[in-house]
Amino acid sequence: MVLKKPITEVSEAEYDKMFAVNSKAAFFLLKEGAKHIEEGGKIITLATALLAAFTGFYTPYAGSKAPVEHFTRGVAKELSAKRISVNNVAPGPMDTPFFYPQESPEAVEFHKSQGMGGRLTEITDIAPLIRFLCTEGGWITGQTLFANGGYTTR
Repeated sequence: MVLKKPITEVSEAEYDKMFAVNSKAAFFLLKEGAKHIEEGGKIITLATALLAAFTGFYTPYAGSKAPVEHFTRGVAKELSAKRISVNNVAPGPMDTPFFYPQESPEAVEFHKSQGMGGRLTEITDIAPLIRFLCTEGGWITGQTLFANGGYTTR
């Protein structure tokens, strides 16, 4: 769930819903995954490149994704004895129907201008990274991998 507005306009109900969808759901998915995953398995969570951005109006969204990064690191440590890798992928603004409703045409152009090649992140940019983490990238664990064409760095 995304919400783009000044912090002064965010209601408590919006805050609660944002954190329920973006943080609480991730926590309990990780919990269930940790219970059921087999030795040597892989768990991958998704956050946002805004974890590394300094921008206004995304405060509740980025804030609700920040716990996912910590949950991922903690679970990676908890499951490391079973050779289970747990990582977080943080895409840049994605060219999907999820992105456009809260953005003006000018904002879309700005986001595009911040990525390599002047475009938004596409699903085809993220899927190979997730495939890699599930296969050859098994030694990587507890990390947040920013895949955003240079939109942000950390």
